[in-house]
Amino acid sequence: MKIGFIGLGNMGAAMAANLLKAGHEVTAYNRSPDKVTALAAQGARPAASVADACRGDVVVTMLANDDAVQAVTFGDDGILASLPEGAIHVSSSTVSTALTERLTEAHATAGQGFVAAPVFGRPEAAAAAKLFVVTAGAPAAVDKVSPIFDAIGQRTFVLGEEPQAANLVKISGNFLIASVIESLGEAMALVSKAGVDKQQYLELLTSTLFDAPVYRTYGGLLAREEFTPAGFAATLGLKDVKLALSAGEELQVPLPVASLLRDRFLTLLATGAPSWTGRRWVRSARGRPERTTPPRNASAPRIAATW
Repeated sequence: MKIGFIGLGNMGAAMAANLLKAGHEVTAYNRSPDKVTALAAQGARPAASVADACRGDVVVTMLANDDAVQAVTFGDDGILASLPEGAIHVSSSTVSTALTERLTEAHATAGQGFVAAPVFGRPEAAAAAKLFVVTAGAPAAVDKVSPIFDAIGQRTFVLGEEPQAANLVKISGNFLIASVIESLGEAMALVSKAGVDKQQYLELLTSTLFDAPVYRTYGGLLAREEFTPAGFAATLGLKDVKLALSAGEELQVPLPVASLLRDRFLTLLATGAPSWTGRRWVRSARGRPERTTPPRNASAPRIAATW
């Protein structure tokens, strides 16, 4: 299959590499050309523009937010203007349900297909082709692009014909992950302040009622205090929680925990703390307060884990 791939971040680069390994022809575009160069060394064809990445059967986007996806889709010489009739746009980005609905309508009007296919998994899962793909769209379109999902993931969940359903499930999953990290951070701060070993505490949790990957993975990061290198910008964490709140408002579903998490992220960004994955609670439990003033020229804080 001839596939264009737009967005070579921590997740996208690994996904595109696995498409190459599966024998697909990949044309790659990224704003930072060095990432394209690295993928070209593995056999990808560099694209000089978004339009250049839209010459094949499918184009996959893996971008940070609504603004980025809108820019490459609706901009001059973007996906909508460049993708051939009958070709399919697969969006693996975590974006709003409102944008997903807009993309679905716009591509249908242009005679193109659109499939939402966000993924669950950290960068190491992406590198190992062990992602979980959550997809929705017209059955014929989903079937056509299923070899892509087979190449990047260990299992695909098809949620029906409305692409926004896949994005809503992804948003809800990221909200749950953030909730787990928040509660784990607080619980570990509580027990470690009393002298309980965090690693022993985690073993107890994951050997009894909390034997799930999200507790093992993020609990391990918290217990070992592995906050660097960070793998996820706090601004993106805030974005995901705000997407959940926006969906809740649209559907008239109150999400009080999401409101708390939004305030946590805003506090993090306001104080310039370098990571969110439990550092504040672990440090406070040991009597070491976090920085309260952002360092000069500080870059966006990053979470030491990716959803």
